[in-house]
Amino acid sequence: MAKISDSAHITTKTLLPAAINGWEMFMFDQGRSPNTVKAFLSDVRLLTQFLAPDQAIGSITTDQLNRFFAWMEKERGIPCSPKTLSRRITSVKSFFRWLSKNGVLSIDPAEKVLQRSAISPLPQVLTEAEYEAVLLAADRHRREKKPDARSYTLVSLLLSTGIKKSECLGIHVNHVDLDAKNGPHVFIRYASPANRYKERKIDLEEDWITAYNEYLAQYQPVDQVFAWSPRRLEYLLEDIGSEASLTKHLSFDMCRWTCALRDYQAGVDSDKIRQKLGVSKIQWRELFIKIRQLNGEIK
Repeated sequence: MAKISDSAHITTKTLLPAAINGWEMFMFDQGRSPNTVKAFLSDVRLLTQFLAPDQAIGSITTDQLNRFFAWMEKERGIPCSPKTLSRRITSVKSFFRWLSKNGVLSIDPAEKVLQRSAISPLPQVLTEAEYEAVLLAADRHRREKKPDARSYTLVSLLLSTGIKKSECLGIHVNHVDLDAKNGPHVFIRYASPANRYKERKIDLEEDWITAYNEYLAQYQPVDQVFAWSPRRLEYLLEDIGSEASLTKHLSFDMCRWTCALRDYQAGVDSDKIRQKLGVSKIQWRELFIKIRQLNGEIK
């Protein structure tokens, strides 16, 4: 493969904007998605606001990059969260690694820039009492004069499977198999091939199946199981939280973390929890630390 210094005419004397344009072409040639390319470019182009406009890429130093990140974090005047800063460091490192690996730079100035991990705050979960109160509040709707199993079907599914909001909205009637030889389960599907690794099969609990059959008879969904807008389902969860007298904000995310923590406390193998949540081994490292923190094992 031709080096970028030959094909894109990038040398140590090339100015930063031109080098970034060459990197953009390279990323598209590698099949990166438009959103990924856009995010990388947005991060790296911030360098042009900090460095002198006539500075060649070959003269950029590690010290300058460290001062750039300090400026972005504390002096730029625009909020930069730890997570955003971590992502921008990753983008800049990727850009200079590309220049170095392809022979433009003999020394990578970003190599010794310290990568900062961004562990986001601990999520909120339901206590045992709150968990029972939520299910009881949802179940009351099934016992009303005009029975409505929707709330219980939704909440119980989220708390037992740990699926995300987008995954919940993506469940179709034919993704739920109640007659499978190895027991009832739901298939979590993705339209994009890039997300195929997240697809999985999750076992369903008997109590949920009973409510689901009631729900099918009452609402008769044709395609999507929950054929409402994301916001409508969020409101439904909020209503159940209020009826259960929660001081917390019941959400899809809270149900997901509660499910993961309860599985861990029940002794489920950690890799099985990871597979159930549909996350990669890299993502699981941070998630597992949080689960152990939520369980009081580590601070």
